[in-house]
Amino acid sequence: MLVVQPILPAQMQKLEAAYRLHHYHSSTDKVAMIRDIGSQVRGVVTTGGKGFPAGLLGQLPALEIVASSGVGTDSIAVEACQARNVAVTNTPDVLNDDVADLGIGLVIAALRQMPQGHDYVRSGDWARQGMMNFTATLTGKVLGIVGLGRIGREVADRARALKMRVAYTGRRPQAVDYDYYDSAEALARACDVLVLTCPGGEETRGLIGAKELAALGPNGWLVNISRGSVVDEKALIAALSSGGIRGAGLDVYADEPNVDPALARLPNVVFYPHHSSGSIETRSRMSQLVVDNLAAHFSGRPLLTPLPSPP
Repeated sequence: MLVVQPILPAQMQKLEAAYRLHHYHSSTDKVAMIRDIGSQVRGVVTTGGKGFPAGLLGQLPALEIVASSGVGTDSIAVEACQARNVAVTNTPDVLNDDVADLGIGLVIAALRQMPQGHDYVRSGDWARQGMMNFTATLTGKVLGIVGLGRIGREVADRARALKMRVAYTGRRPQAVDYDYYDSAEALARACDVLVLTCPGGEETRGLIGAKELAALGPNGWLVNISRGSVVDEKALIAALSSGGIRGAGLDVYADEPNVDPALARLPNVVFYPHHSSGSIETRSRMSQLVVDNLAAHFSGRPLLTPLPSPP
């Protein structure tokens, strides 16, 4: 078993007990490691953040399964794996609540300026200057969701509990009681807060650019809990700097963890370090699902969460 990126320690101990692990992630000579054991590797452990490249796949002729902790697979050579009949699993559903909670948390923090309020008290400005500036209410505002999948639906449920109205865009209309728009630009024009929950990858790269941000307008906010690649970050910086949009809440970025300094210094952005599923409870469930998928595969049982094969 090749460990491209480890999962949590408790689940790593289970893997150590069941398989012979080779720790690629910490090897000081990865080339030599793969030369020595690459032909024997039958399974890979990784994460959505670290991924699994096609180049490494090509050096593992006996590989049968890639088990990833995380829902995103845009960093994994999925098509190349499936072309070789290598199974790929991820960890959907168990992280939906945490990611949706964080998304709504960013909405609240951005509109109510919670980081600014925190700093206002801590700095002593409240005592020196009196009441801080007014913020914006959530009640009655339209929250637009780009990608009404598992996480998008959880965000919608939370938004409705906050008395927000919900609209969405996606590949096609769904059987829900929310207004549907046939493009991200049209949705942005109709909403106050645009929340991105769609998958990453080439299909959605740059989906939110200058025209979508212009449609969102100077009284709109962008919240991204999807992937940094979904947003044209230069256009976002320009819109935030010029007042083209009012603010943003971001968990993901174009070049992680190296956030563009021009973005990082903007006062109208709430930042989070791509950690929306980062509770100990959820990460433990995700790691256990990796263990369970590997156990199912090597015992000849159906995988719990396989990626679907291409049509």
